[in-house]
Amino acid sequence: MTSEPSVDPEDAPAETAETAKPRHAGFAYALGRSIISPLARTIYRPRVEGRENVPRSGAVIFASNHLSFIDSIAIPVAAPRPVHFLAKASYFEGPGFSGWLSKTFFESIGAIPVQRGAGQAALDALDLQRQLLDEGLAVALYPEGTRSTDGRLYKGRTGVAFLALQTGAPVVPVGLIGTDRVMPVGAKMPTLKERVTVRFGTPLDLSPHGPASSGRARRLATDEIMAAIHGLSGQELAGAYNEAPAQGAIEKIRQALPHERR
Repeated sequence: MTSEPSVDPEDAPAETAETAKPRHAGFAYALGRSIISPLARTIYRPRVEGRENVPRSGAVIFASNHLSFIDSIAIPVAAPRPVHFLAKASYFEGPGFSGWLSKTFFESIGAIPVQRGAGQAALDALDLQRQLLDEGLAVALYPEGTRSTDGRLYKGRTGVAFLALQTGAPVVPVGLIGTDRVMPVGAKMPTLKERVTVRFGTPLDLSPHGPASSGRARRLATDEIMAAIHGLSGQELAGAYNEAPAQGAIEKIRQALPHERR
């Protein structure tokens, strides 16, 4: 799955008639939700807490910690309404039967293809998520930006807060527990020996922090989201951003200087 865009929302171009439209999960998702969700609940017996906290209609953002590839399956399986994710376009474009199987699987779990990368690709991803919210749909994002390989909860990037402040959508914090044991990073198949816990927290109204154009508002809103996720997951706090070690002097300086991670 794609991580949160690492791009400054203020640099995003104004919407035009040529802006890409999200390809909604259709029949494959409806079929997958009717088959995969009951099957997964039967096999893995996930503990689901706080389903009553999830708004049944209207735009909503699920903001979750990120421990494993199957996080993007656990949330749609546990949620009481359809949830959309952005996934790498390459998952939908492979040739032959294996390509069809990959495309069908990702559509069945609510994934929507997007070109992954920085710059314009990241801006496009951000805009696709906003369009889904404008249509009253539910989207899920990982504020940490990528999976935690040591089990700790890392500082959040501000893309989720930007979308929430821009669209007015409430944020439902999600705490995932045990997905890293069911399918650790690098594993090809999930184990049946572990159980997953999915906790949905009380929806957050972030509007009191200020407008989306304010960097301070985005940072404070992000910190509130991460505090809520921490309260649900109980993870040790890393106190840092989850990003690859700096390569080269310029990148080391950039990471050391105070700046807003998106």
